[in-house]
Amino acid sequence: MIEAAGSVPSAAQAALAADGSPMGEAARWAVNLLTAPDIASDEEMAARFMPTFGAGVAGKFSPTLREWRAQGPYTVEDYQAVAHKSWVTLTGPAGERHTLSLTLDSNGVIRILTLRPEMAIPQTRTWDELEEALRIPGIEHSVLAARLTPSGPVVLHETDADRPMATGSANKLYVMRALIEALESGKISWDDEVTVTPELRSLPTGDMQDLPDGTRVSVRETAHKMIVLSDNTAADIFVDRLGRDAVERAVAASGHHDPALMRPFLSSQEFFELGWGARERRAEWTRRDEAGRREMLRGITGPMTVRGSDLGETVHQLGIDWMMNAYDVLHVLAGLMEDSERDTTGAVERILTAYPGIVADPAIWGRVYFKAGSSPGVMMFCWLLQNRAGETYVLVLRQMADEQKPIGDGLYLRGVGARVIESGLLESGAAVGARARQADGVSTP
Repeated sequence: MIEAAGSVPSAAQAALAADGSPMGEAARWAVNLLTAPDIASDEEMAARFMPTFGAGVAGKFSPTLREWRAQGPYTVEDYQAVAHKSWVTLTGPAGERHTLSLTLDSNGVIRILTLRPEMAIPQTRTWDELEEALRIPGIEHSVLAARLTPSGPVVLHETDADRPMATGSANKLYVMRALIEALESGKISWDDEVTVTPELRSLPTGDMQDLPDGTRVSVRETAHKMIVLSDNTAADIFVDRLGRDAVERAVAASGHHDPALMRPFLSSQEFFELGWGARERRAEWTRRDEAGRREMLRGITGPMTVRGSDLGETVHQLGIDWMMNAYDVLHVLAGLMEDSERDTTGAVERILTAYPGIVADPAIWGRVYFKAGSSPGVMMFCWLLQNRAGETYVLVLRQMADEQKPIGDGLYLRGVGARVIESGLLESGAAVGARARQADGVSTP
């Protein structure tokens, strides 16, 4: 694929070559884009990418691809794949390192493909090193690391953990809890179907917005897309099917510190229309109370008028987002774990563990839940991890800025989270905390 004739493939090259999954096959094709003797045709690229990419867009991508190829030849240094995402680390002729990132849709075609200089992620073996890594000019951050115990969470480290901040798609955790309540009460079943309509079609992330009008999808598959792909259309379909009030009850039942901050609970379509639709809505939203805001939402009906290209300016300062503190995130994750343990079908656990967000060592972590959340100026990653000894930890990392550029695409914050988890800091921090409590004469939970 890249190595010279007769050479021995590196471990990374061998891992990439051996991955027989749709992700592995797509990653090999993407690497080949950069290394094959001839540039791929527009038709070949259009066939590989999501349908909305199209041959016309492929033609516009060709100059970018030529720029990427000119930085080679490349050598594969590392390959990591997690569910529908993968990252290939490539080195150029002078040793410069690049990250080729891929995201697939649920049909196995490429939704996102980027090549960027590799981002340096500092080591985070102590909480001080974590704080140093997150201390970035122009960005506010919040951290919560805790161990869950029968007596309640034991905090290992926190920074502004009780501060309400915008969290983007973390709101889908509450939608999932509302769905589980409806499943348990018999109001809906996994095999029921929901319908994609123009009125419920939102913007990405996800891929349900690309389905034809009238497409019917099972509740099981829709829930999987909502959590694993963070599918906005899937979440909006559930908010419509279950009712806004059901999700608001789930917010309160999950222990949100101030449920009024999440009322009225926005669909993603309403969020986009409020934030980047008619500008007068922003000021009106800030002036109105809860009843007035509900009245406003009754006037926002699909199909959407906002397009992805309209997003850019930050609006979280106006309260247009889903506001949670880090403890709220912890409590809803813990609630989902309890939901999973009641679920005799195993469907909840399969959905929640399908995408761990990072390459987590299965020899250490037997259970990993993950959710990301983002909007302009907002980035949030959270994990619930249970080790083979049955100890459960939660890690919540949040960033917020007045513009998106300092935060970027989230690769840095995700990488910092991976460093914390890989370093063993959660478990070693818990052990240090236990020794400190024992020394103080306090019983260990």
